[in-house]
Formats: sequence, structure tokens, C-alpha cells
Amino acid sequence: MVQYGEAPAATPASLRSAAPPSAAARSVRGMPSPERLKVPQKDLLIFFRQLAVILQSGVPLAQGLELLASNMTNPKLAACITQIALRLNAGEELSLCLRQYPRVFKPIMVGLIEAGEAGGILEEVLDRIAHLLEQQAKLRGQMIGALIYPVIVLVLAITIGLALLIFIVPRFEAMFSRLGAQLPALTQVMLNLSRFVTNPAGMGMVIALIVGSLLLFRSYYGTRAGRLAVDSRLFQLPLFGGLLLRYEMASLSETLATLVNSGIPIIDGLQRCISASSNQLIKNTLARAIVLAQQGQPLSLALDNSKALPRLFISMVKIGEETGELSFMLEKLAVFYNREIEAAVTALTKAMEPLTVVVVAVIVGTIVISLYLPMFDLIRAFKK
Repeated sequence: MVQYGEAPAATPASLRSAAPPSAAARSVRGMPSPERLKVPQKDLLIFFRQLAVILQSGVPLAQGLELLASNMTNPKLAACITQIALRLNAGEELSLCLRQYPRVFKPIMVGLIEAGEAGGILEEVLDRIAHLLEQQAKLRGQMIGALIYPVIVLVLAITIGLALLIFIVPRFEAMFSRLGAQLPALTQVMLNLSRFVTNPAGMGMVIALIVGSLLLFRSYYGTRAGRLAVDSRLFQLPLFGGLLLRYEMASLSETLATLVNSGIPIIDGLQRCISASSNQLIKNTLARAIVLAQQGQPLSLALDNSKALPRLFISMVKIGEETGELSFMLEKLAVFYNREIEAAVTALTKAMEPLTVVVVAVIVGTIVISLYLPMFDLIRAFKK
């Protein structure tokens, strides 16, 4: 059982020496308010891993937190943990202390810790939280890796095209004007485009249009209906829609399996999965499933009501309900979707490599051909 409050009298000398000399002063000075404090996910992952090991070693919770805070490289998180240790020494529970930092410790973490405190398995729960954070970071990294490649290709193509239009095309325009040649339509289009991008007023108009569009989209996405409309269409995107859906399913399966394994009731687990999801369609589906499950419907039928979740997920949940192995099935689903994401990211990356060459070649080739078309016309005229 985890020990709260004061540490026992017999404290190892190494732990006494590791405690900071002025914890209270260190924890308050230069700190944002608890409601606004944020720390990187990787620092939280390390914190939960280390705290689980310290508790398994028999060190009291408050003293273990002080020990971790004194050795942290992130001063904000160190000050936060020091404050939590002080409140624990004052008699508060860990879950109540963590609620004071909602942007650091998400509701799902607090819920798991509450379950660990109630069941006397806090060390095990902390290890599960670390594993969950690790899996989420891995999934996020895979998704970023898959989505950032097309962005890099687009930025590269636009940069090369702008460089040619700004620095190369104007020199050809001067030469064409001296020759007085009849310019083909493609060449004239490129010359007009070059004049537009080299004109400060034109570029200002483009920038203003882009910024205005982004602000309008942000305003629309900020509404509940707009967020639902955009998030619903994300799953229909070619190439990336299926990948985004697999990401949401992997995250949902991993999170719900962790909650169920920690002894949290399925309804409470679904409620916490809503706050953990980033897609409004999934949030709405889970909220509707909670209402239907509370009315007595089986979980699989409640989740299938909106037809937003894949049939595989619904079928595995149904099997888990019927066999009493729901958490096991959710774990298997998480493993399956993680593998699917890895395979999709690998295939997408390989497919994008030749596409990069094609996109850049089309842009550069179009500009070069448009500049040399008048030359070909002049050569044919001289031959005649």
C-alpha cells in the first residue's frame, strides 16, 4: 500500500541529502498559475516511469516526489512536483493534488491514479500511465512522419517555383522584349505570373488572402458544428483518411484497455476517452454510446449506433463482451492498429518519394519549357 503524509523516521541518508534545501521557495518563484502550466509529454513519461520505480522500492510517496523534483532538468515540472509533495505532506491525496494542474495531468491520468489509490495498486497504475504515454507518443510520431512528408514536398516545390519566377523569368522577359517576338500563350502566362509575384502589392494580396482564409477556417473550426464537419471529412481524405481513422482507433483501444485494466467502470472509461480523443466525430460517437449503454444496450451495439467506427472494432468489442475478455480484446486491437499504422506510414513514405520528383519536375519543367518556346519559334523563323 502506498504511504502518504510524513516519511518514516528511518530515512536513508542518500534520500535526505537529495531533498532540495528550500522547496517552497523553489516551487513558487517564476511559476505560471497551476491552470496554465504545461510541460512536454516526454518529461511526463520519464516522471511516471521513475515514480513507479521509486514506489516499488518502498520509498514514501511524498519523499519520492521530492527526490524526483530535485533531479529534474525541467524547472517548471520540478516546481510543480515540489508543490504536490508539500500538499501530500499536508494530508491531501495524490489525485486531488494533480487536479490542480489540468494542462499537465490530463483527466485520464487523474482517473487512473484515483483507481490506483482506491485499489492499492498505485505503482502498477503509474507504470500503465507511462506505457500509455509512450504508445501515444509513438503513434503521434508516426502520424507526424506520415503527414509532414507531403508538406515538405509542397514547400520545396513552391520554393523552387517562386525562385524561378522571381530571379530567372524576369531576365528572359527583358530578352524577349528586345527581340520583339510573338510570345506563346504559356510563356505569356509565366511572364504575367512573374510580374505578379515580384510586385509587392501582389504578394501582399496573396499573403492577406492566405491569412484571411486561415482565420476564417480557425473561426469555423472553433464552432462545434464546424469542428464536427471538418473532423468527419478528415476520414474521407484520399491516402490519409484511413491512416487518421487507424490512429484514432489505436488511441481509443489503448486508452480504454488501460482504463478497464485499472478497474475503472466502462462508462467512466468511455467518458475519459472522450477527453482524450482529438476528433469530434469520435467524441460524439462515444458520448452517444455512453447514453445508450446507460439505458441497458450492449457496448458493441451502443458504439455501432453512429456507424462511425470500423466493423472490426465493433466485432472485437462484441466478442470481448460475450467472453468477458474486453480488456484483452482492446489490447489486441491496439496492437493491430499500431501495426496497420506502421505499414501504412511505410507504404505512404515509399509512394511519396517518386511523387516528390514528379511534382518538382512538373513545376520546373513547365517554367523552363515556357521560357524556351519563343526560342524554338525564332529558330524556325530563321530557317524559313
